[in-house]
Amino acid sequence: MMSENHPVAAAALSTAVPSLALDEVRALVNRLYGIDGSVKPLAGERDQNCRIESADGRRYVFKISNPSEPVSVVDFQIAALEHIARVSPHQPVPRVVRTLGGSTRDTLTLPDGVQTTVRMLTYLNGVQIRETPRTAAQRRAMGTVLARLDLALRDFTHPAAMHEGLLWNVSTAHQLIDKLDAIVDGPRRKLAESFITRFTEHVLPRLDSVRAQVIHNDYHLYNVLVAPEDHERIVGIIDFGDMVHAPLVGEVATAAAFQMTGGDDDPFEAPAQFVGAYHDTLPLTDAELEIVTDLMVTRHLITVLITEWRAARYPENRAYIMKHNPAAWEVLSLMADLSRAEARDRLLAEVRRG
Repeated sequence: MMSENHPVAAAALSTAVPSLALDEVRALVNRLYGIDGSVKPLAGERDQNCRIESADGRRYVFKISNPSEPVSVVDFQIAALEHIARVSPHQPVPRVVRTLGGSTRDTLTLPDGVQTTVRMLTYLNGVQIRETPRTAAQRRAMGTVLARLDLALRDFTHPAAMHEGLLWNVSTAHQLIDKLDAIVDGPRRKLAESFITRFTEHVLPRLDSVRAQVIHNDYHLYNVLVAPEDHERIVGIIDFGDMVHAPLVGEVATAAAFQMTGGDDDPFEAPAQFVGAYHDTLPLTDAELEIVTDLMVTRHLITVLITEWRAARYPENRAYIMKHNPAAWEVLSLMADLSRAEARDRLLAEVRRG
């Protein structure tokens, strides 16, 4: 079990986001890439991200990694993007921009003397899905595009793909049990504890029997872009910072979780459309279908555990950290009243129909 005392997990949770001044970012980009452009900060949980726009209108994302991020993990993310560019160049993912010296990354010494890694990617133009009206066709497009991305990643391997310390991984939710104490409200803490027990008893023993590969692991409404004139056409998949080698079904469940809100007339309708479209392109096995709903709920569980813990420690970044917290609690409350079988059948309605 990985606790907060695990060196990688502890570093990931206790190291603040870098905050290099924007004029220093501009000078650094100019020195490393020969690009003199305007700098605009972008949101990020662990890294400092900036949008760079050159005089000719080209845009890039410059990333200053959290000092806790091992260089091997940065190389893993870079290698995955370059693999996708080779085997499936039509995928709407960022491309790696090399330095003037031809490197995929460089090293930066922060003002406090700590070293970290910097890199640059192309900027994908589009509208975040969260800013558009949700439709069934859009959800099905999201499912299809994610399945195609996973097919592109199916044969990708890297020494750091199975890195430890990533908390946002539904297949290792049991390792977060020590975060229960961060939930101050007693009934909510009891609710979260019940779902950890459900995961440990019904899901964990089955994970060794399902497929595993490198997955994006963070495919949600903030990280998927659509065309401004056509909200059903996916033009971008961004933020590969949570990539990991893990059960493929966890990819589907994580993405489906972000389609589900307890306030809908039928909160299962949207994720069912998503899962049905994914399954049409990359069919899930019977063993995966049996636990995909459990893992979808588990994603909401780890959302409340991690966000409650981190928000208390980084109040200056609370708004960003807590953006998915209320919806996650809402779903957990809803799912507590359903049997596993009923929840599974409702999520898989379109799969069964197909």
